[in-house]
Amino acid sequence: MILNLQITSADASILDKNSEYMGVSTLQLMENAGRSVADLVAARFGAGSSVIIYSGTGRNGGDGMVAARHLAGKHFKVTLRLVGSSKTITDPIVRQNWLALKSMTASVNVEECGDSSLLRKTQSDVLVDAVLGTGAKGKLRQPLLRAVQAINESAGFKVAVDVPTGIDSDTGDVLGEAVRANLTATFHATKPGLSKARDFCGEINVVDIGIPPEAATYVGPGDVEAVRIRRSPQAHKGDYGRLLVIGGDETFSGAPALVALAAYRTGTDLVFVAAPEKTSLAISSISPNLITLKLPGQNLTSKHVPALREHIVRASAVAVGPGLGANPKTISAVRRILTLVRQLKRPLLVDADALKAVGVIRSRVFHNSTVLTPHAGEFSTIAGKAPSIDLSVRSEEVKAIANRSGGITLLKGDTDVISDGTVVKLNRTGNPGMTVGGTGDVLSGIISGLLAQGIDAFRAAVAGAFISGACGDLAEEELGYHLTPTDILEHIPKVMNDPMCHKPIYQKRLT
Repeated sequence: MILNLQITSADASILDKNSEYMGVSTLQLMENAGRSVADLVAARFGAGSSVIIYSGTGRNGGDGMVAARHLAGKHFKVTLRLVGSSKTITDPIVRQNWLALKSMTASVNVEECGDSSLLRKTQSDVLVDAVLGTGAKGKLRQPLLRAVQAINESAGFKVAVDVPTGIDSDTGDVLGEAVRANLTATFHATKPGLSKARDFCGEINVVDIGIPPEAATYVGPGDVEAVRIRRSPQAHKGDYGRLLVIGGDETFSGAPALVALAAYRTGTDLVFVAAPEKTSLAISSISPNLITLKLPGQNLTSKHVPALREHIVRASAVAVGPGLGANPKTISAVRRILTLVRQLKRPLLVDADALKAVGVIRSRVFHNSTVLTPHAGEFSTIAGKAPSIDLSVRSEEVKAIANRSGGITLLKGDTDVISDGTVVKLNRTGNPGMTVGGTGDVLSGIISGLLAQGIDAFRAAVAGAFISGACGDLAEEELGYHLTPTDILEHIPKVMNDPMCHKPIYQKRLT
């Protein structure tokens, strides 16, 4: 049981996928969930009691199917009513449990109720609601609505699986009608909506289903899937982000170019690079994909800030720092730009030379849509001391600087540490071949690209760390420790489309 913890529907999905990545399959979790429901029923009612389980065609329904199997094994009189058609069971794990039940003709009465008229009021000692779980949105439609009504019309003891059907697990809103349960068996941790809908939940029992604690602590494919955006067929240019990258000087042109190219690979629609004039020309020559804004002179200075303002206003996110250099006039300009971005409330990524311009952070200077991505040396600059070698101490140090600054902080290293000042997550993707220059710029581009598309800053930083490291690992498998930043860049679409393509290399490190 997880005490004093709430998880949203998005968190629950992340935990499921991250558990699978760690080797704990969804089939195992479903088995544990269904068995736990059966145990709760058996603790209150004896063998021979009648149980009707209303199961949907999704994973919540799969939990109900497992519960039906275990209750039959405990000698209950079990009926399972499938709310919908078995033809619509597309999840292979749910279908596996459905087929198992269909073979149990002697111990479980299975009814397929694709039509609302088949969902009649039936008296039973126990009624189990496994129709819809977390993530349900919008008013209930038939036959789901009729299933809720049939459960409520019956006089038996009502058990809701994870969340009563008809309750939004995140908000507590009633989706038209909802099951009025006597007991809610919610999995792993309670859900925000349950406390707001106590009249529908009855007794709330938090059930441990075997999700590893590391599935929440360590970043995994679930965190990447949480930031993927479905595009509308009616989408227009710019609907999925306008990123402004401010970087480069008379020496460095590659860094801002890598940030921009990585942002494009995440799916950002438009990326503009503002750089000194000659540097802009060099950046334009790197790739025809890059749009540059030419700033007069060899370095960024405060005289450029008024012209940049209109571009910041139009941007959906801003990345500041790659390749800017340490010219005193540039440092002064960066400070003005960071203040302006904060005033305009634009999501912001601060990296490299911009972190040096910030200096030691002693108070809240950023808003919570800001991501800082220091390596150990840059962290020393903003924290006033070098980060600890001990991971637990280092985690607290990152948490402290995030809390103090107001911005999400991602400390890069063998194990990346990411914190919003309250929560700490760790990322173990990546390898020593990624010490090559430019890999941090790719990371910055991934995160700022996600910010530009409207992704929450903490989620963008967490997912970005995994994506960058996983891309480096895929490149290392092909090339060994002979990597360039562009090798990492080219793997971004593969990891974002299928984050499970990355195998957890850290498991090898632990053996």
